[in-house]
Amino acid sequence: MPIHPIEYRYGSAEMRAVFDRSSWLGKMLRVEAALAEAHAEVGDIPVEAARAISENASLKHVTLEAVARYEKEIGHEVMCVVKALSDASGRFGGYVHLGATSADITDSVLALQVKEALSIIRKDLMELTSLLAQSAERYRDTVCLGRTHGVAAIPMPFGFKFAVWASEAKRHLERLNEAEPRICRGKMSGAIGTMAGLGKNAFKVQELTMGKLGIRASEISTQVVPRDGLAEFIGLLCLVSSYLDKIANEVRNLQRTEIREVEEPFEERSQVGSSTMPHKRNPEKCEKVCGLARTIRGYARTALENTVLEHERDLTNSSCERVMVPEACILLDEQLKTMLKVMRGLIVYPENMLRNIEGTRGLAMSEAAMLALAAKGPGRQWAHELTRRYSMEAWRGPLGLAEILKKSPEVRKYLTDQEVDALFDPESYLGTSQQQIDNVVAETHLFLESYGVPKPKEG
Repeated sequence: MPIHPIEYRYGSAEMRAVFDRSSWLGKMLRVEAALAEAHAEVGDIPVEAARAISENASLKHVTLEAVARYEKEIGHEVMCVVKALSDASGRFGGYVHLGATSADITDSVLALQVKEALSIIRKDLMELTSLLAQSAERYRDTVCLGRTHGVAAIPMPFGFKFAVWASEAKRHLERLNEAEPRICRGKMSGAIGTMAGLGKNAFKVQELTMGKLGIRASEISTQVVPRDGLAEFIGLLCLVSSYLDKIANEVRNLQRTEIREVEEPFEERSQVGSSTMPHKRNPEKCEKVCGLARTIRGYARTALENTVLEHERDLTNSSCERVMVPEACILLDEQLKTMLKVMRGLIVYPENMLRNIEGTRGLAMSEAAMLALAAKGPGRQWAHELTRRYSMEAWRGPLGLAEILKKSPEVRKYLTDQEVDALFDPESYLGTSQQQIDNVVAETHLFLESYGVPKPKEG
């Protein structure tokens, strides 16, 4: 019976398959086969022995049931695989696992799992990056209210938000790509890493084995691959997770009833928002993304603590990693796929954006007014204090800032009513933001094209 939500609620079938028990056993057998093939190539074992081991290193010949029977008997996860593969390999079974230690196999399997997981994460993150760039372009000329401290600031293009997110997504992709060679490292160096059990061909055996697996060998290791690489991997997942948390949190805030500038997708024909309040359209997808980020970030500390092992190894990291690695990958996968759904179906209300700008009664344009006065009056500090004083009056009401400025004798010395009115057009005060959007969109498409993601067709 499923217990953990990742078994029935979170993560795609594709990501869960990376870590399921059958996949794990398949990878264990693949590493053992690669080791045998490497030994044969350097003349350590007969070629026919390596052939027999490789032919039988599959789930067809080595079943989970056989492995489970051995594990119940001997209580050692790696040796139960070795024994089951040895049985399947017949008279050549004695060559299975030659010169290796358990961590040679398990750490190489972990590297394979991380490599597969990274591929899935990158694929989804590239798709999200493309969607964000498209939205930046789509909403380039849609003006909304910028906010700092949750309070109205100045106007901005709604597309500016997406451009900022797309730019950050590129950095995360760069980090993942740059880190993969450090992260996905296996080993074949035997007990405590000295290679003593692998004989005179040890370096070549490790090189050949890792080459067959498509991963790099650790430059030097103890009995385990040093855990700084895995800590970097988890740290990167935490960064991406927190990035998705940031986007989801913005959508949640902009979906508030009194703001309602955007909404995450909602299926009006059938979706239920509340068991008691029929009107509810809650941002539950984005809330899930934010909630899962809290769990994933918690693994950063676990991964860092796992870098500290006693002498040449102990097992304190092992139990943590069995939980941490699949959970972090599967939960991030859930976050990414959820944000893809949100961005594909995001509902945008430009009319509410305009309403919210107008709702500031001109205060969103106070900087524009201050700078205009500074350019014509005694100076910037004078203009700031004057505009600040009138802004406080506008906060109290009933007049808006433009009306107050036009009634001010001090302002009338420098600005006509027509000049004041012109200052309160939100579209006239966007700075270089639209050009910045254009730059990010162009750079993002070039970036993605370098990874084989074509630029979307216009329209």
